[in-house]
Amino acid sequence: METVLVVEDDPSILLGLAKNLSFEGYRVLQASDGQKALDLAFESPPDLILLDLMLPGLNGFEVCRTIRKHDPHVAILILSAKGQESDKVLGLDVGADDYVSKPFSVKEVLARVRALLRRRKALTG
Repeated sequence: METVLVVEDDPSILLGLAKNLSFEGYRVLQASDGQKALDLAFESPPDLILLDLMLPGLNGFEVCRTIRKHDPHVAILILSAKGQESDKVLGLDVGADDYVSKPFSVKEVLARVRALLRRRKALTG
């Protein structure tokens, strides 16, 4: 069973994503701040991380950069209200594999999760 770490400080978005991912058969870990995200990512390395940028404490850019240094293979999908081109470019440059602006379609996010996990599986065997 593939593991997805959802990092989101909005409780309703966190719950919605966690429920949808669980329904799709993924094991879901949840963090509502940057430090907890790092702790979970290092304790129970996930296959994919859904990462908000505007988090309490460490922001998503810092979390992404730190995780990427330690795990070059984990898939990282940023989900953020920061929809400016410069934010998207920075997110991808610090190590994210994909970037979706809020508000988002759950169906689209799930499709991107499947695509990223397929690509990860093909690369890592």
